[in-house]
This record gives sequence, C-alpha cells and structure tokens, in this order.
Amino acid sequence: MEDFSRYLIKDYDYWSVNIHPNQAYLGRCVIWCKRADALDLTDATREEGDELFLILKSLRKALVKAFRPDWFNYGFLGNETKHLHGHCIPRYAQPRMFDGVQFADVNFGHLYNPITKIKISDSTANKIIEKIKEGL
Repeated sequence: MEDFSRYLIKDYDYWSVNIHPNQAYLGRCVIWCKRADALDLTDATREEGDELFLILKSLRKALVKAFRPDWFNYGFLGNETKHLHGHCIPRYAQPRMFDGVQFADVNFGHLYNPITKIKISDSTANKIIEKIKEGL
C-alpha cells in the first residue's frame, strides 16, 4: 500500500482522508479504511459505512468551499491497491489556478483519467491540504 501519510488531511475513527499525490484533479482525495483486513467496499462494517458517508458529505462540502468544482466522481476500485479505499475526484469544466499552478480537467464530462499526472511541490500539496481543512 502506498504511503499517503505525509498528505493527511484528517483522521477519523475508521478512516483517514488524504490528498492524492497526483493532483491532476485539484483536490483529489483518498479515503483509506484503517482496518487492515478490509479489502472491498462490501467488507465495510455498518459503523465504517456510516462514518464513510459522513466523511464523503463533509469532504464534498469542504472541496466545494475550497475550489468550487463543477462535479464529483467517486471510485472504490481496488485495482492496484488491494485494500479498502476510495477516491473523491473533483471535476472542473474550466481550468483552475491554485498556488501558481494551472489544473485543467481535459476529460470533463467524461470518465476521469487516473493516468494523467500533475507533479506538485510539497509546498503546494500542503496549501491544498490546508485549504481543504478550512472547510472540514
């Protein structure tokens, strides 16, 4: 499992929320289940599921406040990392500027492209984290 700990936004009882190191979609986050043996979304306990939906609602509000996305995609795929986690992907009809970096969602209106990569500095990553935290 990839180490996202340096990108931590917030810890909850059952989940951790981090920004994804690939910010091809400004504010893209990953929600990790803390339970080691949880592999698939259907493995979530009732308590984990209840908390997950509260997190998703709160995270969506924070991302809207921070970056004003036009839409959201959510993915619980597990193709590369065999552990229960999900992606919250803000989508943008027009490019967004943040911290001097332009973020352009060239696939808006279609499936997001996880292969597209944007390398950001640690400073920019920290500013994205702080911006999201302001809304949580």
